Amino acid sequence: MLRLSSSRCPHWDASALARAFNLPWQPSRTAATLQKRRPSRMVLSERVARGAPKTAPTGRPARRTRNSPFAGMNTTEVPRSLQYAKNNLSAAERRRQQPKARSGKKDEKEKDPMRALKMQRRLANVSYEKRSRVKQEIMEWDSFDEFDLLPVIKESISTQALGGMADVSPTPIQRLAIPTLLEMPDGKRRKKGKTMLEPNKEMKQFLLAAETGSGKTLAYVLPMLDAIKRAEVIEARDEAIEAAEDEEKKRARGQLYELDSPVDEHSKAGRPKAIILLPTSELVAQVGALIKSLAHTVKFRSAMISAAFSGTVIRNRLFAPSGVDVVIATPHLISSITESDPNILSKVSHLVIDEADSLLDRSFSPITSSIIDRASPSLQQLIFCSATIPRSMDSYLSKRYPETKRLATPNLHAIPRRVQLSVVDIEKVPYQGNRDLACAQTIWDIGKEAAEAGEDRQKKIVVFVNEREKTIELAKYLCSKGIDANALSRDSDDRKQAEILAAFTGAAVSSPSKPPKDPKPSSYTPAISAGDLAEYSPRPTARKLENTKVLVMTDIGSRGIDTLLVKHVILYDVPHTSIDFIHRLGRVGRMGRRGRGIVLVGKHDRKDVVKEIREGMFKGQALI
Repeated sequence: MLRLSSSRCPHWDASALARAFNLPWQPSRTAATLQKRRPSRMVLSERVARGAPKTAPTGRPARRTRNSPFAGMNTTEVPRSLQYAKNNLSAAERRRQQPKARSGKKDEKEKDPMRALKMQRRLANVSYEKRSRVKQEIMEWDSFDEFDLLPVIKESISTQALGGMADVSPTPIQRLAIPTLLEMPDGKRRKKGKTMLEPNKEMKQFLLAAETGSGKTLAYVLPMLDAIKRAEVIEARDEAIEAAEDEEKKRARGQLYELDSPVDEHSKAGRPKAIILLPTSELVAQVGALIKSLAHTVKFRSAMISAAFSGTVIRNRLFAPSGVDVVIATPHLISSITESDPNILSKVSHLVIDEADSLLDRSFSPITSSIIDRASPSLQQLIFCSATIPRSMDSYLSKRYPETKRLATPNLHAIPRRVQLSVVDIEKVPYQGNRDLACAQTIWDIGKEAAEAGEDRQKKIVVFVNEREKTIELAKYLCSKGIDANALSRDSDDRKQAEILAAFTGAAVSSPSKPPKDPKPSSYTPAISAGDLAEYSPRPTARKLENTKVLVMTDIGSRGIDTLLVKHVILYDVPHTSIDFIHRLGRVGRMGRRGRGIVLVGKHDRKDVVKEIREGMFKGQALI
């Protein structure tokens, strides 16, 4: 009889017993193996076509668990808990954002009208309370005669500066700036017999900010010339007293007939009393022409210098033996002259930074700041002038010159309502996204409209592009379509720049009633290099747009250029910021005239920004 030992493994005993009696061996199954095995993950379930049950056993809609990492799969609706940001919205705001039944009436609280512009806003804010207060201040001045200017300056305003215009009245910025820059007590007129000849040794800073074409140049030029002429009286009196004292000393020492030293320690050559800084040579020529016209009657010496003149001309103008009173120049040129002759800024009493939003940006700011620092010991007035107040300039003035007195007009940062803005969608028929074709067709429509109206004056149109390479390309395209177009950019020749701008600013127009005759109406002479001109030969075209002249340029001409003859501006590219909108549309509607702007909008352009610009112009709101 087989005897099993209790010390052996029961599994071994069972297998040994089975071998002894020749029985088939079947292994025993544990409790884990008795459970139902799960199907493989690679095998689809039998219920795969049925989907998840829509109702629970209780009859209510089934709710899917969200604790699983796959809970968000195959979800077509956003969960209600994720529709609101619980951390940022209150309960009242959640209820307000829930969809409500439409009653047919507009909501009382509309969205922010300048929402798109605020996304790219770069302008400093000017409160409407301050704008209203300024409106009341400028109402007190009605004529230039009310300002305490010298009589000779008052007489030259209408005859020289304004070209013989009758019944002229000061603009808002002139009413605001002239009394302040004259340092009239409390903005009131000085008493008769009180000339206030003694200059103030403390430097004072001012910021003149007004819309484009509002006469800012005349606002700072008139007080500056008044101060220079009054200072001449003081200098003449001091020189007479000094000469009398020297003569008495020589008489006492018996040296009355001795020769004076040939070196004049008080030489006026290269020692201007006022300097006006401008960003471009075109603005130097424009402001210099205005100051030169006043010099015929006021009698002072002025010199405009820029890169457009040779070194000999600059040297003769700046270091003339008779001296110079007012210098109009660019910062780079003044800085280079200062390196060789530091004393050129030793007697400057008035320093004007015109187009300050450009001269205080990243490219000009280091040079402009160095000029201000070198001229500070003798400065009496530091004047910043601009059509806009960018945030960068606002922070610059707040840090470096916190005592700056800001003189801003009520319509600052607003495009005049007399300027109409139209939009052309280039994606529609017949343009189909062709921006060049849309621009050419728009110019043809303007020219046809002028021809049908019987206008004899030549039509002037300015087209602004964002890239300077596009100026030449677009000008060639327009010329191939029978349009008299010229390109103007930094790469243009200086002589051509002056000739082209003269046709759009009115400086070279001899007869305003008849347009200047073109000896070769079918030829194209863009202001580009000789190599580019040689590569281009215009194809003969059957159509020719007569009586219309087009200038294609970048922002080189959007700052300060007084384009009085321009009534239409085409924005080929949508400007990047509201600052560019203000300056480009500011080429029309100057000095109370009407104008029209046309912007070409494509698929990838900011249509919401253009829409808000139009609404703001219609309402007369500031673009901030």
